[in-house]
Amino acid sequence: MIGKSVVSLVIFLSIIFITYFITIGGLGGGIGTVDLRSQFSFLSSTRNDTVIPCRTGSPLRVFMYDLPKRFNVAMLSRKFAGEDDNSPVTSRNLPPWPRNSGLKQQHSVEYWMMASLLCENCLKAESSEAIRVSDPEAADVFFVPFFSSLSFNTHGKNMTDPDTEIDRQLQVDILKFLRQSTYWQRTGGRDHVIPMHHPNAFRFLREEVNASILIVADFGRYSRVMSNLRKDVVAPYMHVMESFLDDNVPDPYNSRTTLLFFRGRTVRKSEGIVRAKLEKILNGYKDVHYEASYATGESIKASSQGMRSSKFCLNPAGDTPSSNRLFDAIVSHCVPVIVSDQIELPFEDELDYNKFSIFFSVEEALVPGYMVQQLRKIPKEKWLQMWKILKEITHHYEYQYPPKKDDAVNMIWRQVRHKVPEERLAVHRTQRLKVPDWWR
Repeated sequence: MIGKSVVSLVIFLSIIFITYFITIGGLGGGIGTVDLRSQFSFLSSTRNDTVIPCRTGSPLRVFMYDLPKRFNVAMLSRKFAGEDDNSPVTSRNLPPWPRNSGLKQQHSVEYWMMASLLCENCLKAESSEAIRVSDPEAADVFFVPFFSSLSFNTHGKNMTDPDTEIDRQLQVDILKFLRQSTYWQRTGGRDHVIPMHHPNAFRFLREEVNASILIVADFGRYSRVMSNLRKDVVAPYMHVMESFLDDNVPDPYNSRTTLLFFRGRTVRKSEGIVRAKLEKILNGYKDVHYEASYATGESIKASSQGMRSSKFCLNPAGDTPSSNRLFDAIVSHCVPVIVSDQIELPFEDELDYNKFSIFFSVEEALVPGYMVQQLRKIPKEKWLQMWKILKEITHHYEYQYPPKKDDAVNMIWRQVRHKVPEERLAVHRTQRLKVPDWWR
């Protein structure tokens, strides 16, 4: 009796299974289209909770506007003054970034992003995170090659200089251009990428483009309603000091005789006023070098030598939470000591800065003797581990043309890719809402 019951139960369940799959197969176009794991979760041994990023495995598709040269390369080279302002910039007529640009190169992100899209040899390279497309309908994002940082640095020597009117007019003109674009109108600019790396870049009309994906150095000069990590990308400064390529001494720990190094301007605004206070607190230590200095060719050379001979390099906030000094320290393989309560760091979803940097709050740093005492407690083995990691991750902070795998510009484009799903969500919701957003 038991055997007959078991056989009957098996036959009954088989009929149910066959009937179910015939039904599903008919709905799905055939039994062969059915995925057992999708119908019965218990048949799957593992659960996949991984969020699949946009267009995994293929480069980000970028449509770059052909802007008149006055918005970009004309600020780099006088040779464009006599040319047709509206002729396109190509890889053949793209001027190299000038070697004598001084501190302007710190905020040259806009140039390297534009150059990466013009690179003809990069179109098929597996290392390229973004490629330029000629069809706007095929684009994931739209790039606006307006050199807003260079415009601020070029047109006027200070915030009140009369020549800054040129910078203001460029902002007026680019905004007019964008508002006439069908693709800007379609999303309100949400899928547009605009470099705005200098703290004063696009300063007259930046609120008019606050829906776009902004490429910034930090959020020190932006209101919370305008810029945030949800939609914007924090990009590294281009380091001023040369990368330390032959850092291969047998005993790097003992060869770096200075414990803590700082050389730079000590009179700053906002959070940067901590620099003047640190100058007093750190005075009197034989193995601590804290020197007030201005950025000149000689001082940059001296700073580079100082960083390469120091175990730790102090990175207090400047006029905004970040400063170029952090990236100079990284390429010098000098473990950064970051004192900035509101700093945001580039590529932090991929890089763990705790593995190669030391952090102190401003309150901690201003306790006499505390910071130096804590640094002395770090054992040689720990420092060597951080030094080795610095050597491994330096390439992420290199801007170059043509770009290379996982360098700064490719890392930035990868960060832009991460913002695309959030941007599309916002666009799709906005387009279908009939009433004001209920949860705001």
